[in-house]
Amino acid sequence: MSDAEAPPDLGSGLTAAEAALRLARSGPNTMAEEQPQPLRALARRLWAPVPWMLEATMLLQLAIGEFLSAGVVGGLLVFNAALGTVQEQRTQAAVTALRRRLAITATVRRDGSWRVIAARDLVEGDIVRLGLGGIVPADLRLLAGAVSLDQSALTGESLTVEVDTGRIAYSGALVRAGEAVGLTVATGPRSFFGRTAELVRTAGGPSRQEAEVATVTRALALANGGLAIAVVGYGHAVGMGLGAIAPLAVTILLAAIPVALPAAFTLAAALGALAAARNGVLIARFSAIHDAAGMDVLCSDKTGTLTQNRATVASAEAFAPFTTADILAAAALASPEGSSDPVDQAVMTATGAAPGWARTRFTPFDPARKYATGAGTDAAGLPVRVFKGAPAALAAAVGEASNGGVWQARAAALAGLGHRVIAVAIGRGEAPARIAGMLALSDPPRADSAALIAELGRLGIRTVMVTGDAAATATAVAEAVGISGGLCPEAALADHRPPPGYGVYAGVFPEDKLRLVRALQAEGHIVGMCGDGVNDAPALRQAEVGIAVASATDAAKSAAALVLTNPGLRDILAAVRESRRVQRRAGAYALSTLLKKFEMGLVIAAALLLFGQAVMTPLLMVLLLVSNDFLTMALVADHVRPAALPERSAPRPYVLAALGLGLAKAVFSLVVLWAGLRGFAIAPATAPSLAFLVLTLGSQASAFMVRERGPFWASRPAPALLVAAAVNIALAIALTATGVLMPRLGPAVIAATAAAASLFILLADRWKRLLFGWLGLGADSDQ
Repeated sequence: MSDAEAPPDLGSGLTAAEAALRLARSGPNTMAEEQPQPLRALARRLWAPVPWMLEATMLLQLAIGEFLSAGVVGGLLVFNAALGTVQEQRTQAAVTALRRRLAITATVRRDGSWRVIAARDLVEGDIVRLGLGGIVPADLRLLAGAVSLDQSALTGESLTVEVDTGRIAYSGALVRAGEAVGLTVATGPRSFFGRTAELVRTAGGPSRQEAEVATVTRALALANGGLAIAVVGYGHAVGMGLGAIAPLAVTILLAAIPVALPAAFTLAAALGALAAARNGVLIARFSAIHDAAGMDVLCSDKTGTLTQNRATVASAEAFAPFTTADILAAAALASPEGSSDPVDQAVMTATGAAPGWARTRFTPFDPARKYATGAGTDAAGLPVRVFKGAPAALAAAVGEASNGGVWQARAAALAGLGHRVIAVAIGRGEAPARIAGMLALSDPPRADSAALIAELGRLGIRTVMVTGDAAATATAVAEAVGISGGLCPEAALADHRPPPGYGVYAGVFPEDKLRLVRALQAEGHIVGMCGDGVNDAPALRQAEVGIAVASATDAAKSAAALVLTNPGLRDILAAVRESRRVQRRAGAYALSTLLKKFEMGLVIAAALLLFGQAVMTPLLMVLLLVSNDFLTMALVADHVRPAALPERSAPRPYVLAALGLGLAKAVFSLVVLWAGLRGFAIAPATAPSLAFLVLTLGSQASAFMVRERGPFWASRPAPALLVAAAVNIALAIALTATGVLMPRLGPAVIAATAAAASLFILLADRWKRLLFGWLGLGADSDQ
């Protein structure tokens, strides 16, 4: 037998020496605490594919003397690393919120006497006494007595749970009534509470945003890196010196670095977070606002999320000769005014003071006998005795065959509808008491739940209920709010591998919720998870879009990515729509950046072959990086319409679209260069100035082109984008017209280039729409 099953002496409890040995062997009744190491975390964030590219950019800029630009890139590196470190600290915050609940005391029997010790010193095999108002310090199997436990912090359920001899009282629950003595069967990380905290710590997946940035960077590095190698090889073959080849190679490599891409994604998320906050949604993890755009499954807890988290009397049934008024009045007589018990509150809300009934005596609910009693007079002045409690317990108290056994069938029927059933017994005068009727308690759905789930369905999001409540209750609520898909069989949950195809999962533990989220993710879904209790925290952390409701515990809020500040889930709709706007903005910026990077590499390499000279210098390329990459970030604040259905930020279609558009734009730029060198007969030394101008004007044209999936003129650009474009164009024209940092261009060449760029956007927009249609990026029916 284990230590928990066979303590040396149940009468005297463990000896101090034995307790010390067990404490040394199993550890304290706390969760393991990992000491944060900020420097190591920061170093890890700086040693990854995306930071490598940014670090390489910084080194290249230092090598060519661009110290200011190198400082900007260095600042981006530190910012991105700090952002990742903050997310790691949030995980630790969730564990800390749980740990605080274990910092309590316990009354334990040691060496034959009761003593109060720190709960952290409890060991398996200790005998612990529970009393009114106390917190269960570890998982206990009750040896004697009974208690009524408030487990709302664990499960989110509003109704108390009666635990008697032989059953388990879980750590973290609050004792609302009764007294009991229990044997400690699990402590610390082995307890229900501790296992949940450990699941929170270990849950979570890789950032989709980081993976997308890495994919984009890898595509650019491969494409432009290959071009750089080809240019070096060609230059060597035609006899170019190292002094001429090296700047070309450096320029092509610089063109491949998406310097502002991580910052643009972060800025897009930050602006979306501000908009979401105005709608009552706090974004705790920026990556979640990108993920929410592709969310296609929402797993929701029941109590306090889809329901009101408030017990109400759904129906009252009287057995002849009693009336409904009789059982309501009797129930009120057996309920204390001002009680904090959810059942008493529901009864008093439904009945108020018993009309005409006067109470002379009251005995509160006892978890051991499972009912409360009262005595007084009814409306006719006759003496009455009343009982209110569990049907089976009342039947035993007033006679098993009371009322011909009608109560059994009605209690079973009401329970089958998902209600909690409370029996009421009445005895008038000297007549024996008998069961007079039943009260059906339920936690009714929120008024907006059904409409919310229907609207989520129209947005392409399937809602799944995941609850620790009974199957009958869960099924009844699911039918009321419109959740389809059927109930997951109990046998499927028993093997700890919940199949993801059902609409309702009842009687689940925290581990089951976590496994379900992982199973859905394994099928390719982007999963949202709503919850409010400690038992929801691991799944909240694992889901791409963990959503804590307004009434959630601190642990749930710490584990979630989104926190609602208003009751119910209605604000999720605003968060989803805003996330889809963010996705459209970030996608437009990524596409604009990619096609420009591909184009720049192609133009530099092809110009060397066609014209036999370099048309871009490292200095001008750095200037393009600053002007194009950073000023074009205004795209993330653009006016866009959210997608009607989930939209995943899969990099592959964007990369292919960028290749197609970048090739078209490179052809345009090369044609303009050819026209300048041949038609306008500009000097070869002026080619870099013309290349800078055409690349800048073409980049602005492409930014406006990709902001819409349909025609680029379908919506009005945001003022910030118009201002950024105007600044960028004015800067390019001013530099080329005055000859600052480059040879001067004549007004005719500048005007012709601007006119060509205007024509390009009209022609290229048609090519864009064809290309988007082939790649599945076409316009949809927007909201």
